[in-house]
Amino acid sequence: MMASLLEVRGLKTVFHLLGGAWAAVDGIDLTVERGEVLCLVGESGSGKSVTGFSLVQLIDPPGEIVAGDVLFNGENLRGASDERLRNLRGDRIAMIFQDPLSTLNPVLTIGEQMCEAILEHRACGQAQAAREAVAALGRVGISSPDVRLKQYPHEFSGGMRQRVAIAIALLNNPDLIIADEPTTALDVTIQSQILYEVQKLARETGTAVLWITHDLAVVAELADRVAVMYAGQIVETGTVDDVLDRPLHPYTLGLLNSSTGMVRPGERLHQIDGNAPRIDDRPSGCPFRPRCERVQPVCSQSYPVQQMIDGRSLRCHNPVPQAAGPAPVQEARP
Repeated sequence: MMASLLEVRGLKTVFHLLGGAWAAVDGIDLTVERGEVLCLVGESGSGKSVTGFSLVQLIDPPGEIVAGDVLFNGENLRGASDERLRNLRGDRIAMIFQDPLSTLNPVLTIGEQMCEAILEHRACGQAQAAREAVAALGRVGISSPDVRLKQYPHEFSGGMRQRVAIAIALLNNPDLIIADEPTTALDVTIQSQILYEVQKLARETGTAVLWITHDLAVVAELADRVAVMYAGQIVETGTVDDVLDRPLHPYTLGLLNSSTGMVRPGERLHQIDGNAPRIDDRPSGCPFRPRCERVQPVCSQSYPVQQMIDGRSLRCHNPVPQAAGPAPVQEARP
């Protein structure tokens, strides 16, 4: 049996702040198979972005990865040299940042940056690299791509810069794409086009995708599996149909019920009471208990251990009865 392309075991990332070291990612386990799209969802501050940066070893002080393994194609990236990581990033592993300016160099043309991403990892000529760059820009909906190659990032709108960043990530047909809220700034039509291209890449080349988002409509359209994150922990994992149609964790149900696709026009959203806990002020036991409608005494006494229910991974003392599941979330289509 082949191993997963990406296997994360007990990953823990802390931030050394005044008063101690606080865990933003607190011992998570994840797997992503070849050709699979796994969506990592949760509120802001749940640890999703820190997880993405930790996987590619891009945590800077005061952050530090203190425990766990990140196995990529059987190789533990935690023990990899800086040179090895540079060779993998942009080639076998591509990351799409939420802010495209984290990817683009303001003093180089788009063409220079895209061609460099190709020539750095493959033996081909400048002309071939330019042709591939033009094709990649076309795939993400940028018109007149041959003209755009000669322009600089400041000549693009924010949404167009994000599309360029996505095009760069797709250039070398990577084995793994880690995408951190990459379509937030894009209109619905372009977003749908990007999702189609990502799904096509996964199906045709076996590229695995870890897509970090809070948009459940995108999850419904894109994901094969879903991992729900809260307060640095993965609280529920399962197939997209199981998690969205029949959530087991009260937090998952709360996210679904607060989605715009779950209310009629003019109705108020069904919000989750309270706020996510600060990294340095998480409650004892289950961190979701102060906001949970299904809280019981045991929830304050111990953190729920991981259990398997109907083929799903779950951390909850009092799961949601299946009859309480929400109506299906509508997909993000124009």
